[in-house]
Amino acid sequence: MLTRRMLLLLSAVPPFLSQIASAQPRAWPQKAVRVIVPFAAGGNTDGIARIICQQLSEAFGQQFIVENHGGAGGEVAATQVARAPADGYTLFVAALPQIVVVPAIRKVAYDPTKDFAPISNIATNPFVLAVHKDVPVKTLAEFVDYVRPRPRQLSYGSAGTGSVTHLSMALLLRMADLEMIHVSYKGNAPAMADLIAGHIPVMFTNLSDALPQAAAGRIRLLAVSSSKRVTQVPDVPTVSESGYPKFKTLTWNGLMAPAGTPKGVIATLAKEVARAVRNPQTVERFKSYGVDPLGNSPEEFAEMIASDIALWSEAVKISGVAEK
Repeated sequence: MLTRRMLLLLSAVPPFLSQIASAQPRAWPQKAVRVIVPFAAGGNTDGIARIICQQLSEAFGQQFIVENHGGAGGEVAATQVARAPADGYTLFVAALPQIVVVPAIRKVAYDPTKDFAPISNIATNPFVLAVHKDVPVKTLAEFVDYVRPRPRQLSYGSAGTGSVTHLSMALLLRMADLEMIHVSYKGNAPAMADLIAGHIPVMFTNLSDALPQAAAGRIRLLAVSSSKRVTQVPDVPTVSESGYPKFKTLTWNGLMAPAGTPKGVIATLAKEVARAVRNPQTVERFKSYGVDPLGNSPEEFAEMIASDIALWSEAVKISGVAEK
């Protein structure tokens, strides 16, 4: 009888263990992950997203699929991600404007700090102050001396009203006590075309757009907006070392998720992004976009966002572009 009872107990063990095993959460990810990009294919943010998604796909053995959802300065994509399930299967390669600038300019359908979980800032990139080749200045100090006696007689271009290049110039003009006329373009490319043609004398522009034009002698680079000089143009000083020590503007592209996404998923992704951006091949590919790999922690990324909200909110006030 004892043997029969033991056999009955033993026969009941496998189903019991099976139930326990089935109750355990399965490792993430178990299916493809959607990665929303707030701009059309072909730009810097899209390129950075595709580079990092390739790395994540290889690391996790599941496809990280880029989906481009442009519109309203990235607001359309941001709203979509904010409303997505917080299950780790919808991610967001956000650019600084959707999280910091657009909410400061107008009312949006999402809260930039409450509706998203920062994962890791993938890469940053500075801007460079560029002048047409015939503008008779070679340094930022000479540029200031050239503009100051000509208040509101000279113009500057930007990628659009409220763009980061527009706001960067607004900050510099306030610090230098200069007055210029803003000319807004529908993107950086047409603004650069007019700078090359001499229709506008100056603009802050993406480094990747400026380098080939500077190499061809069509424009001259005066200063970079980052706190440190950049490796691509080590002879070009920073704005901060050129007399404005408090000046620093960067844009970035960072990986985020809907708020409430499991912390384990967030931590796993952040660790993998940090590993991916140290890959020498990734670093070289990023350089072609004029960006610097970062790969910081969720906590560090959150601190950057908080600091940027304060900086760019002030820039929006200075420029007078707020709609609310």
